[in-house]
Amino acid sequence: MSSPVTSPAQTSADHQSAALRRGILKLLDIKDSDIRILTLEQCRDAADKGLHAGGAFSATIPLVALFYGGFIDVNVADPTAPGQDLFVLSKGHAVAALASIYADLGYFDKSVLRNSRGFTSILNGHPGPVLPGIQIATGPMGQGLSVAQGFALAGRMSPKFDSYALTGDGELQEGTIWEAVMFAATKHLDNLCVMVDQNNGQLDIASRMVFPMPCLEDVFTSFGWRVFSVDATQYEGVYCALDEFRYRLRNGKPTAIICHGQKGFGACSDFLNKHKVVVADALMAQELDMQSQQRAARVEDYERYREKLDWGTREQLDALAKKFEYGGIRRVSRVPSRSKAICYEPGALPKIDPKKEYASSDVVTAAMKVFARDTRVISIDADLGTTSGLEAGVAAVDQKRALNVGVAEANMMNIGEGFAALGYNTWVSTFCPFFNWQALRRISVGHQERLEAIAARDGWLSAGHGLDLTFLATGPDFETRTNGATHMGNDDITLFDGSAHLRIINVSCPRQLLSIMKWIMDGDRGLVYVRVMRAASAVLYSEDYQFGFGRSWTLRSEADPQAVIVTSGRGVHEALSAADECAKRQISVRVIDMPSVDEETLAHLAASGKLIVFAEQNNGFLWQNHARLAARRRYSPGNAIAINALDNDGKPQFIHSGLYEELIDAFGLSPRQIADTITKGLQA
Repeated sequence: MSSPVTSPAQTSADHQSAALRRGILKLLDIKDSDIRILTLEQCRDAADKGLHAGGAFSATIPLVALFYGGFIDVNVADPTAPGQDLFVLSKGHAVAALASIYADLGYFDKSVLRNSRGFTSILNGHPGPVLPGIQIATGPMGQGLSVAQGFALAGRMSPKFDSYALTGDGELQEGTIWEAVMFAATKHLDNLCVMVDQNNGQLDIASRMVFPMPCLEDVFTSFGWRVFSVDATQYEGVYCALDEFRYRLRNGKPTAIICHGQKGFGACSDFLNKHKVVVADALMAQELDMQSQQRAARVEDYERYREKLDWGTREQLDALAKKFEYGGIRRVSRVPSRSKAICYEPGALPKIDPKKEYASSDVVTAAMKVFARDTRVISIDADLGTTSGLEAGVAAVDQKRALNVGVAEANMMNIGEGFAALGYNTWVSTFCPFFNWQALRRISVGHQERLEAIAARDGWLSAGHGLDLTFLATGPDFETRTNGATHMGNDDITLFDGSAHLRIINVSCPRQLLSIMKWIMDGDRGLVYVRVMRAASAVLYSEDYQFGFGRSWTLRSEADPQAVIVTSGRGVHEALSAADECAKRQISVRVIDMPSVDEETLAHLAASGKLIVFAEQNNGFLWQNHARLAARRRYSPGNAIAINALDNDGKPQFIHSGLYEELIDAFGLSPRQIADTITKGLQA
């Protein structure tokens, strides 16, 4: 069979294209020098004179290829504008290299690179949204890939865009990475490109891995990814792989580019091959001099090459070269504000019949069928969609916005953050004990940095750019019942109470739940942890009820009560029955439902001299807040008694499963037992 004939015109075009590409690679080499010099100067001027050199230098070629090779489409003037591509530095230790690139591109002035790591600097040891252009906070925890996956899911909607991430081989030891790898392939996220900096070292051992890594190309391929294996000690392989992802036909598979390099590659001195270094002044001067000499040689090589090109190719290359010269002039000021309020028809929301009982999941489903008509509402479940009601409600409107990630709670939370960072009103749900503390903490750090960037006089974010992310926690307190000790949700509320910026709400009534959902849909509520009852419950509130965070409600009122029961969730129903029991004993009792901590009411109760009984089916969330408030404001906590799931010594414990009736009886929280406690307390 004869070979296909190539025309002279085609051959000439191919040669011109190859010549242009070779010129681009030489330009990338020059930019490589620029970024390494900025990174070294950043180290020289850092508060601690330190640099995560090994990972920053091995990441430089993948990062420079991505940002200067014509692959990622970003809006430097407004990094929040819809439709642009997004990037996540999952291996946060490489922040120095990324910050050098962002300063060079013009996201912020190069003066920001000075005094990095200092307390007053917005450039820290890991990236976060306090720094202009950075969407989320990351470290070496394997979570950035999950968020980039969330961006890719959003990028499949309209307007469409691509999502990129850079991770490291050390970071791939985190299990969260593989939660994302599995799900991304299942969802056919062919707009997701992950570059793996396989520099064969990690924090403890810069020269090798703690344990042998399998062939990453084979691993990603086995999970259904399209994989490229490239030499990351030069630009051509990385450039060609990115070109394949960006401009060639896609096949429904996410892309992994395995970048084979080494710690500290590109540094002249082997001193910088370590994970982190503090560079002496003399060595820094030597390194900067060597890097400058190398840059000059690269410029000279480029000029010689350029002179040999034909006029047309030279013109094209000159046009591209101009795009490399951003000059570091700050272009991001304060981005436009966002309106976060969800639009819906109030009259279409479910009607709550006070004579009926409702499961929380049914209320959530019915309400989401209305709220989700606004395309900014997203839900993600972790294999428990039937318990939350989210998936059924949102999917009834748009199944693309009702996700279920399977048994992968950290992945669920990180995907949720990705959507929330883009302005969506995002809901994620699983059982109370299953929320990942590590993911929650990192998300909260990023949310705080967003708030700081909004509040700062010269910050880059404006109103509406905080995260609207609701954690719908099912099976709280004794609601899990007979599933087993690992599923019991008595301790989550007190553990998560230590997380900054998390608003915790414990729901007691179907109508209250609906009002809380409406409150969240008003927007700008931040990170909200909503604990909902699993079994059906009676309606406690009237139709005019309106939830407010930090408020409580009196459900049994007495003009001059002898005792006050403070509680929330399912405990409110038991407290009301306990009040009835007390009435039979001629004891007047007030019942207060406190779904979120009401500091003013707690302070007033402490000063009243009344017997206060905190009856909680958990480890004492309201009780510990009462004690902390009294200590902070320096007043006596008053005559207070706590009945909760702590042991007899007041220490946390885990709860074995059992019938609900068995559980409340075992912990002294049945109506009769609460009434007995009040009776004894008044007699003391």
